[in-house]
Parts: sequence; structure tokens; C-alpha cells
Amino acid sequence: MGKGDNMMIEWCRLVDEARAAAERGHAYAQNNLGGRHEDGLGVPQDYSEAVKWFRLAAEQDLADAQNNLGFMYGNGSGVPQDDAEAVKWHGLAARQGHAYAQHNLGVMYDKGRGVPQNHVEAAKWFRLAAQQGHTDAQYNLAVMYNDGEGVPQDYAEAAKWYRLAAEQGEADAQSNLGGLYYQGLGVPQDHAQAHSWFSLAASRFPAGGKRDNAVNNRNAAAERMTLA
Repeated sequence: MGKGDNMMIEWCRLVDEARAAAERGHAYAQNNLGGRHEDGLGVPQDYSEAVKWFRLAAEQDLADAQNNLGFMYGNGSGVPQDDAEAVKWHGLAARQGHAYAQHNLGVMYDKGRGVPQNHVEAAKWFRLAAQQGHTDAQYNLAVMYNDGEGVPQDYAEAAKWYRLAAEQGEADAQSNLGGLYYQGLGVPQDHAQAHSWFSLAASRFPAGGKRDNAVNNRNAAAERMTLA
């Protein structure tokens, strides 16, 4: 018996255990089983089954499952696409402090999906998720401060949140932070810092427009760098 066969036996055992616990009403097992059906881990990929198990766990107030169910409604996976239902389930999880749900709810308010567009509410939820270290929320909150949407325009706050996301490897945040250093917005003008952040962004972007822009910006910063 090969390594692959042993792995398949182990997957089946784990799925059987998860299903048995889920059928007994264990919320964490229900959410786990839903995730396995969503990803096709040890079971055939089946979004409808995933939704079934996520819903059972979500109705027991499990925040992870509520967020997962919101994601399924937002994408129309296993259920008809329904932004209002996505907002409902993300909102339930977000109010329990679930960072991913807070970010997702912020996106819904920012885009006006399932709720009237409201940048103030979007910033509120992005901030709650960002304070928990959610990278995308940190980046989105930085953009809102950069553009003055939902919050007063504040380049120093934009730089703060860009930096937190950039330090977690978010390429857009690295590029935008480089831009603030290049222009001296919210931070002292520093072409060496700009060059550094543009270089990091260029190394992370896939080939194409964003990488080309980061490379061009890096080169522009290099031309302005002094020996000091």
C-alpha cells in the first residue's frame, strides 16, 4: 500500500468521524464537514452539501459557519446568489468579533452589495477587522484614509495602515506606502524608503501592469536617491 493510499484512508476516517459528530448536532463538526464538501477534501466537492452543514452550524451561532455561509451566498455557491443573505450571515458573525466576517461586511457596505452603500459603515467594520490583524482590512482602511472615504482624509493614518498590511506582505500596500514616501504624504519624504517598498511590491506582483508600475516607480525613486 502506497503513501497515497494511506492518506486516502486517513481522509476517509476523518470524514467519517466528522460526519458522525455533525449528525449528533456538534456545530464545529458541522462546520468542518461543510468545509470538506466545499473543498472536496475526502468527499466529492458539493457546494449544496457544504451549505447544508454550514447552515446547521450557523444556526447554532457558530461565527465561523456564519461567515462561511455568508461567503456561499455572496458567491452563489450551492445556493442562489443573494447579497442580502450574505450581509445577514456576515453580520451575525461580525458582531461576534469574527475578523474575516467584519472585513467581508465592510466590503458589502463599501460596494453597496445587499445594503445601501455606506462608506462610514464600511470603515467601521474594516477598522474592527484591521485591529485584529486582518491584512485586507488594514489595506482597505488605509485606502479609505488615503481617499477620504468614510473617514477624514489623513495620509498619516493611511501610512499607518498601509505599513501594517505591507509588513504582512500585501503587495498593493507596499506599493502605496512607497508612493507616500516618494511624495512625502503622511510620512517624511524619503526616496530610499520609497525604493525599498516599491522593490518589495515588484517582487510580489505577478508579471503585468502592477509589477511594471512598481518597477517604474522604483527606478524613479532610485534616480532621486542621494548617496547619504
